[in-house]
Amino acid sequence: MSEETSQNVNQDATQEPQSLRATSQLIAHGRGELGRVIAGQGGAIEEVLIAVLCQGHALLEGVPGIAKTLIVKALGRLLGLGFQRVQATPDLMPADILGTTILRPGSETFSFHPGPVFTDLLLVDEINRMPPRTQAALLECMEERQVTSDGVRRPLPGWFTVFATQNPVDFEGTYPLPEAQLDRFLLKIRVAYPSEKEELQILEMHHAGSGAGLLEDAQIAPIPGGLLASARAEVRSIRIEPELYTYILALARRTREWPTLLLGASPRAALSIMLVAQAAAAFDGRDYLVPDDVKRAVQPVLRHRVMLKPEAELEGFDADRVLADVIAAVPVPRK
Repeated sequence: MSEETSQNVNQDATQEPQSLRATSQLIAHGRGELGRVIAGQGGAIEEVLIAVLCQGHALLEGVPGIAKTLIVKALGRLLGLGFQRVQATPDLMPADILGTTILRPGSETFSFHPGPVFTDLLLVDEINRMPPRTQAALLECMEERQVTSDGVRRPLPGWFTVFATQNPVDFEGTYPLPEAQLDRFLLKIRVAYPSEKEELQILEMHHAGSGAGLLEDAQIAPIPGGLLASARAEVRSIRIEPELYTYILALARRTREWPTLLLGASPRAALSIMLVAQAAAAFDGRDYLVPDDVKRAVQPVLRHRVMLKPEAELEGFDADRVLADVIAAVPVPRK
């Protein structure tokens, strides 16, 4: 290879593909603005942005006080979209989130007052405290992106996305989410404790603040109008070779016969792996898929969809450990 050819190859490798211009701009802007409010949590921020790019719902799991709610609030300001928050409680009724029909004063006609689900980004805090009847009502919103009230179907906004949080250690007064609802979440994002350096940064940020709150102090700059739609279109157009379709299916199907799993991945889960892998490729600045993108998508997409056998849990296995074994067992395409 000549020196001139080698230089051209290196230049091409360092340049962002023109087909990912909007996506690259959104990722850079999002990381920068959210980083002004959230210390650390780079993995969680990346997966939240992936959920947005794939237009999928996300479940954030972590102990209280590690910025799960703050991440979603900051995301709402970053995207410049409508935002509503619901605090789940055991007595929350479907009408509390969907809306209700009331009689207009001085008339015999009824009007529908929309609930908080009629928004772009819906944050459901502690979703596992929501009773089953209300969970079922939310399920229709997540899957069909509509509300049925008094026999009338009311579509939700086109950007409608649910971000839900749950505490993995407090089970008193909670209602575990059924598998059907868990399957509607594109990702399950694990939010961990910050490192010592990051926690020190949190203290410094709060001490330097005005007392109004980090979000108000940061004054997050929203992304330009139309950028999100363009970025989503770019992610969906990322090239996938036929061998990678086969690889995605092999991973999903292998979970259905894995000895420590009682429930494997559904066809919807395989589709979700493909979508998230496309977004992962965009984060690496590529307009084509490679096997590492698929591997990167498997755990956040499947950890809430697979079910371990009781004896496997007693032996100390968890979903991430089993999925890592599945990834290692499935041959990687060589082409």
